[in-house]
Parts: sequence; C-alpha cells; structure tokens
Amino acid sequence: MSAHQIAVRIYYEDTDFSGNVYHAAYLKFFERGRTEFLRDLGVHHSELAKDGLAFAVRSMSIDYIAAAHIDDLLTVSTTVDRAGGARLVLAQTIHRDETLLTSASVTVAAIKTAGGAARLPPHLRALLERA
Repeated sequence: MSAHQIAVRIYYEDTDFSGNVYHAAYLKFFERGRTEFLRDLGVHHSELAKDGLAFAVRSMSIDYIAAAHIDDLLTVSTTVDRAGGARLVLAQTIHRDETLLTSASVTVAAIKTAGGAARLPPHLRALLERA
C-alpha cells in the first residue's frame, strides 16, 4: 500500500500571532492522519474501545522544516514503518504541494482501556503489516 493521504485546510484558529501555523497544531493534523489511515483499513477507535483496546502515543519525534499559513491546503501522509506485538511505528509527513513542511516518527502502543499494555490482535497486526 502506498502512503495514506488526507487533505487539511489551514484556518485562522491554527495560526499564531505571526500568521504561521502554531507548532502544536501539527500534532492535530498528524492525529487526523493516523485516525483516517486506521479508518480506511477498517479499524475504528470506537470498535477497539468496545473490545477494551485503545492506542496511546508513546513517543513522537517531529522535524519542523517550513511554515504553513492561513488558507494553505496541506497533505498529511501516513505509512507504517514497523508493526510489533504491542507497538506501531508510523512515519508521517505534511506537504504543501511539493514542499515538505513537517515530518514525524510516531510510536503508538496498544493499551487496555482498563489500564496496562496490550498486544495487537493478530488480525489488526496483519492489516498493519500489509499497509
């Protein structure tokens, strides 16, 4: 599977006093990308929760390369870097046209909603390994 992509429009609420996108807004864009990536695989957070599972961000490394601005139309791309027994490492980027603005490596861990670590269900791990 190639990189999963979603479009994100920049609104006034995403910017700071300088007119650039506020650094924390990129976290929201990456989260939307991860959620839609899973949704397109048929994995829904509400369904995971019914099974007592959730994903929690364990670590994230972000490289801010260039700024986005109000009214920009960005593309958030998500690919699986590694799928382990309980962790998933995703590579994500945000582009404006052909210009790379931000890149991130995100490690998410499967957890039990009641608390504690959980293993990825075999069918979910297989889906992620094929993605």
